[in-house]
Amino acid sequence: MERKYFGTDGVRGRVGTYPITPEFVLRLGMAAGRVLGKKRGGRVIIGKDTRVSGYMLEAALEAGFCASGMSPVMLGPMPTPAISYLTRAFRADLGVVISASHNPFFDNGIKFFSSEGTKLPDATELEIEKLIDEGNEKVVKPSDLGRASRQDDAPGRYVEFCKSTFGRYSLDGLKIVLDCANGATYHVAPLVFRELGAEVICMGVGPNGTNINDGVGSTHPEAMCTKVLSEKADLGIAFDGDGDRVMLSDSNGRLLDGDCVMYMIAMDRFDQGKLHGGVVGTLMTNLALEQALKRSGIDFLRAKVGDRYVMEQLLEKGWHLGGENSGHVICLDYVTTGDGIVSALQVLKACLRQGKGLRELMQGLTLYPQDLINVRMNSSFDALTDEKVQNEVKQVEQELGGRGRVLLRKSGTEPVVRVMVEGEDKRLVHNYAQRIANVIVHQSEGENA
Repeated sequence: MERKYFGTDGVRGRVGTYPITPEFVLRLGMAAGRVLGKKRGGRVIIGKDTRVSGYMLEAALEAGFCASGMSPVMLGPMPTPAISYLTRAFRADLGVVISASHNPFFDNGIKFFSSEGTKLPDATELEIEKLIDEGNEKVVKPSDLGRASRQDDAPGRYVEFCKSTFGRYSLDGLKIVLDCANGATYHVAPLVFRELGAEVICMGVGPNGTNINDGVGSTHPEAMCTKVLSEKADLGIAFDGDGDRVMLSDSNGRLLDGDCVMYMIAMDRFDQGKLHGGVVGTLMTNLALEQALKRSGIDFLRAKVGDRYVMEQLLEKGWHLGGENSGHVICLDYVTTGDGIVSALQVLKACLRQGKGLRELMQGLTLYPQDLINVRMNSSFDALTDEKVQNEVKQVEQELGGRGRVLLRKSGTEPVVRVMVEGEDKRLVHNYAQRIANVIVHQSEGENA
């Protein structure tokens, strides 16, 4: 069954527009509490990013969980991966993050983690949706109501956890530009890297409720790359609004995405005999990464887009490393979801172990040009089944002649179809992507006429 409210990463949308309203979020909390509350008074960990709407949604969730008999523990602004970790550390029944990740401030969303710190399976999300649609979110009897509390030491606990993944190494002598996107990492990421010895130059650490992801962070990494050059830094690190994505810059201001991060970690671990199987990417993973890994004898497979699906494949195969080119990278020996801080530390650990910079670690991988166009459509049009769109895709694939890829997929968080074309020639790749996008626009508008 297709989910009604949950997308690829929780429930997300424009604040004030259904379902991101306090009324719906209250019902969502009640339904989730009924489905996932294992015992009376079971604990649910709740964190949020820095959006002004987080206050409103946090209050609605708190009420909903208390009404279901669960006891919410409020952590305030915390990265998404911190909630995953702390849900396990506190032995809670459930973890919740109020965030729209890389989206603008006027969007928000609700993400759930199981007691094991993993994203919920589709079947559980469908069960929650069923309760909401049936109106079966009932208030427990007064003696069974949950009690809310706050946990003030959560940031310190997460900082120490991140540092523990770095082992015996030190960042002494390294100058790092750190872009926290005015988001949830603003108060923890600088502490992690400074306490490990780095000289840290901060960007995006002044959240005001409306400036999250605004010209900074992993969705606007050019700001970080420029700062690396102007500060003559050794590297740059940019997170997204909730801290589960990371992009890097080498000392020359060259941007390194999630595929590059996976490559550097994979090759370092393979060299040590510590890779534990192969690497899981997604349908969006650059073909050059797959080819480079296979040249080294490293297995690679593609999951559906979304870090939850990467995680499913990692667990099924018993592997430890996977992720997305957007910057979600899962190092399963340390975390159970994408963690920008931990992923960056694993790359830095590789640099220090090998005595190399990011440029040297990237030798052996040159990504193919990849053009991605987001095309807005009316709700009734399906580009994935439209005959003219599919004929254009087949024509482009024929012209690529096996030296590239075409991928069309619907966004799970907004009403767009993503057109991705990958190949050896940047100009041709862009032209191919635009050709397909133009056909989608024409067909979608024709349906509206």
